[in-house]
Amino acid sequence: MARTARGTLYVVATPLGNLGDLSTRAAALFREVPVVAAEDTRRTAQLLAHLDAHPRLLSYHAHSADSTTGTILRMLQEGKDVALVSDAGTPGVSDPGAALVARVRSAGHPVVPLPGPSAASAALSAAGLPADRYLFLGFLPRKGAERARLLERVAREPFSTVLFEAPTRIGMLLSDLAEVCGEDRQAVVARELTKLYEQFHAGTLGELAREFGAVAEPRGECTLVIAGAARDESPPDLTRARLAAERILAAGVARREAASLLTLLCGLGRNEAYRMVVDLSGETGP
Repeated sequence: MARTARGTLYVVATPLGNLGDLSTRAAALFREVPVVAAEDTRRTAQLLAHLDAHPRLLSYHAHSADSTTGTILRMLQEGKDVALVSDAGTPGVSDPGAALVARVRSAGHPVVPLPGPSAASAALSAAGLPADRYLFLGFLPRKGAERARLLERVAREPFSTVLFEAPTRIGMLLSDLAEVCGEDRQAVVARELTKLYEQFHAGTLGELAREFGAVAEPRGECTLVIAGAARDESPPDLTRARLAAERILAAGVARREAASLLTLLCGLGRNEAYRMVVDLSGETGP
C-alpha cells in the first residue's frame, strides 16, 4: 500500500454476496489500512472478520453529518489512509461516496479506486441485451413528476437501461414500465446477484409485470435491464419539420436552440435542422 505524507482515500468495491468476489488487492488493503468508513458497519465488520482484518470502523452513509466528513478529512490530514466501502458493490454508484470523494480531492488528498463487484455490470453481462452503450438510472423516485419523467426517458432511450429496485416495489415498477414502454419491450430482472438463490427472469415487460405482480412476498434486491427502444428508420417528415420550425421561430427562439429542438422533435440531422432554420429566418452565418 502506497504511503504518502497526506493520507489516501481508497474507494473499495466489496462483494454483492459471494465473498469469493473480493479482490486480493482489496483483501490486502483491509489488513493494512487503519480506518474503514462503512455504510453499514455491522455488515462490513462481518467481512473484516472473515479476512481477520482489524481496522477502526467509522460509520459513513447517505445521512451522515458534515462532522463525519470532517473527521475523515482530519484523519487524512494526519497521514492516515481511509478505505471507503458501501453495503455491497462499488461506492458512489447509487451508493454514498461521491460527495466525500469530491471533498477529499478538493482538499488535495489522493483518491484511489479499487475496482470490483458492481450489480449494474454483473446484470448487464448476463442479461443477453446490448450493453455496448447503456443508461444507468439506479433507484427511481417512488412517485411524483420526477419518476414520470425518468420512466418516459426509459421509454425513449435507444440503449439498454439499468435500474435498481427493492423487492417489494419491483412489481409496481415493472407495471409502470410496461405502461410507458409497451408490454412487448424485452427486459431481464436479476435477483440476489452472486448469492445462493441468484435468479434471472427474462421476458417482455408485460410478462414480467404479471409474474412479479403475482408474488405475495418477493425477496432479494433486484437489478432490472430494459432493452432500448426500437429505432425509427423512416425518414423525417420535412413538411412537419418545416411547420414546427416556423412555430418555434415565431415564438422568438434563437436559431441554434430552434435547430436543437427540431433534431429532438422531428428526427432531423443537426446540419439539416440548422439549414432549415437559417432558410426560414432569412439569415445566414453562425
